[in-house]
Amino acid sequence: MDTKAAAKKMEMRGKGLGSSVTENPVFPGRIELPYTLTTGRAAATFLAELANHKIVGSRCPRCDGIFVPAQDFCAACGTSLDEFVEVPASGKLSGYTETADGLIGLVRLDGATNDFPHKLLDTQLGELKLGARVEASWAAEAEGSILDIEGFALGGDEGGEVKPLEPGAEPVLEQKYEMRLDYAHSYGPYYGMLFDGLATSRRIQGTRCPSCERVLVPPREYCDVCYVRSGEWVDVADTGTIKAFSIIHLEFVGQTREPPYVYAEIVLDGSATRLIHTVAGIDVEDAKERLQIGTKVRAVWKGGDPIGSLEDIEYFEPVFED
Repeated sequence: MDTKAAAKKMEMRGKGLGSSVTENPVFPGRIELPYTLTTGRAAATFLAELANHKIVGSRCPRCDGIFVPAQDFCAACGTSLDEFVEVPASGKLSGYTETADGLIGLVRLDGATNDFPHKLLDTQLGELKLGARVEASWAAEAEGSILDIEGFALGGDEGGEVKPLEPGAEPVLEQKYEMRLDYAHSYGPYYGMLFDGLATSRRIQGTRCPSCERVLVPPREYCDVCYVRSGEWVDVADTGTIKAFSIIHLEFVGQTREPPYVYAEIVLDGSATRLIHTVAGIDVEDAKERLQIGTKVRAVWKGGDPIGSLEDIEYFEPVFED
């Protein structure tokens, strides 16, 4: 039975349960990583002086290069850099490109050895040319970041000089930062069938390898032992056996439940691979003593309409023989 025919069969069997099979199932996701960045001596000084409308570079005593933003070590010869200088806020355009968010230019500030990338303001791609003079445009309010320079606009006079820095601000030693990636994850035909089965009829399905006859849950296109394409779709039970488990006490970014809780690798009856899920219905302190490799478990399903994911299973509860 092909994927579409199997999906149609599940849809008919699941009538009235709450969800329907989707043609192109995807789920939106987001990866977030907040952290505190320790800037270091050079970057801390560079960021601080932006509030005073000063662009700070570092002078290398060995090769006499001027590097912007200020660096702790020379990129050319590796020498430790201790001398800070103030570089003119104007220079020449040595490169540029257009992005979805606007124009980005490489600016060779007057007296600098390297190019300084930043936004280009109030201009069009056709108006730019290599060697054009540009000057910094400053943000209305300083926040201690590179965006204190709003960007560079066409214009500015030549003749600015590099001069020793006269510090006037406290270094910005730390910066709060967050990386975020929004994405849409496609289920594909195999996870799609699994999630459609959960949504329409609360079935857990796997695929059977035609070579070793192992049933793979979650289903996948190829057997991870034989490396041959899986074939037959198989229903498996919502009961199984714990093969490994951990009691989670630590909090971490992205955690979906409050610790402590039990995470386990479970082999469902009728399958050969491990499914990761939570084990509950037992006090965590008791779990330390009573749970063990080989403990039988059964799924506890959420009430209401299923959503078509493994979260439709609230948790697995242990089944003790005594």
